[in-house]
Amino acid sequence: MSGYILSIDQGTTSSRAIIFNSDMKMAGSAQAEITQYYPQPGWVEHDAAEIWQSVVDTMRKAIAGAGVDAAAIAAVGITNQRETAVVWDRKSGTPLYRAIVWQDRRTAEMCESLKADGYEKLFSAKTGLLLDPYFSGTKLRWLLDNVDGLREQAEAGEVCFGTIDSWLIYKLTGGRVHATDATNASRTLLYNIDDGTWDEELLGILGIPAAMLPEVRECADDFGRVDEALFGAALPIFGVAGDQQAAAMGNACFEPGMMKSTYGTGCFALLNTGQDRVSSANRMLTTIACRLDGETTYALEGSIFIAGAAVQWLRDGLGIIGQASEAGVLAAKADPGQQVYIVPAFTGLGAPYWDPAARGAIFGLTRNSGPAEFARAVLESVAYQTLDLLVAMKRDWGANQLETVLRVDGGMAASDWTMQCLADMTGNPVDRSAIHETTALGAAWLAGSRAGIWPGKREFAKAWACDRRFSPAMAETERQAKIIGWKNAVSRMISDASAG
Repeated sequence: MSGYILSIDQGTTSSRAIIFNSDMKMAGSAQAEITQYYPQPGWVEHDAAEIWQSVVDTMRKAIAGAGVDAAAIAAVGITNQRETAVVWDRKSGTPLYRAIVWQDRRTAEMCESLKADGYEKLFSAKTGLLLDPYFSGTKLRWLLDNVDGLREQAEAGEVCFGTIDSWLIYKLTGGRVHATDATNASRTLLYNIDDGTWDEELLGILGIPAAMLPEVRECADDFGRVDEALFGAALPIFGVAGDQQAAAMGNACFEPGMMKSTYGTGCFALLNTGQDRVSSANRMLTTIACRLDGETTYALEGSIFIAGAAVQWLRDGLGIIGQASEAGVLAAKADPGQQVYIVPAFTGLGAPYWDPAARGAIFGLTRNSGPAEFARAVLESVAYQTLDLLVAMKRDWGANQLETVLRVDGGMAASDWTMQCLADMTGNPVDRSAIHETTALGAAWLAGSRAGIWPGKREFAKAWACDRRFSPAMAETERQAKIIGWKNAVSRMISDASAG
């Protein structure tokens, strides 16, 4: 069948719309940056209205750029920054506060209080997550406690809560559909990933009215029709998934043991564990990889909060590079006799440490340390953090069951130096996808396969192509020495944070 798929990729720093043709090739795209708000240290916010407008604008530009009529689009897929919390008026569709971004740490004390009350095991058992400000549930509790009149409105059924996917579905359908998918629901601290329902006990602990919550649907499902007035055609929304799960699908990681790692603002590694829900003994997250045709696939996930954001720091904070692509070139010029470590805990440390109080630190400086050494230390920090995740996942899942090849995507994956460093530090081959926009591709596959114009899992997996494989080339003695230095740097930084 002929027809186009429009994929919306709403990320942390920008919104993007991509048109794919029936051969799964990009036919047009558009992108718009969104404003980042930092009202207090550790707080990160977005303007939900700006996000909505950026999505509409990029959709229109992508359609125009592809030279197609909106009526030729068979389906729309949505993928999104996860855990970012939005509340809006059910009737008017007006946001009632800025969106609280996944990076935001304002609920750290709330999470510590819940831990002190002994609730973390309960939340982990039901949701697969840890009590951390990263997730949406405590953000929603904060909103209910701090926005005047919000709790009363919510209890009266006048308020909608959702992650960014839910917000966009609501707006695209003209307020007719308030829904989310299982992958985004699994990141809220409110969703029982075994039962597939919003959990009444957890809602009670956090004091969240169930009337606020969206309906949870499968990833390839009917999420309503785009309001015809927007683009001149009532486009069906047939696919929704959180960005990391969408990237796993875009990388065709459908089989248990397959693993992908996406390098954007943060780094997120996801390991498919099939229908087995694996509980981590190493502070990994258990999450839903996808729900299709009534079947839930689970995953282990490790989240690194700062990856590409550290390269942005080199560019914008220190001014030692003019653009992100220069980082690898500069790192290659570093003095091999120096070993500088940068632990980029700008917003705390994610897996496997989960230390929201940690802050960035630099170790190993000498009088001769300069821009090249800083660039190398930043890029190496991404490789070290990925290794931390792989080691933890191997312990949880079993080293013999884990694929030895890591599929990668995201902006940092374009750097050959960084990907070779990743292969060297992890000791695993690294395969870079031929299609860099794998997150958007995953959402497009969900929509396209449901629309009947794209293939199912098996054929789609056969079509996945590797741009380049990076094989480990570093001597094991050098690798181990670097790893020992990294572990020492992290342990010293965490102990300093605890003492502070």
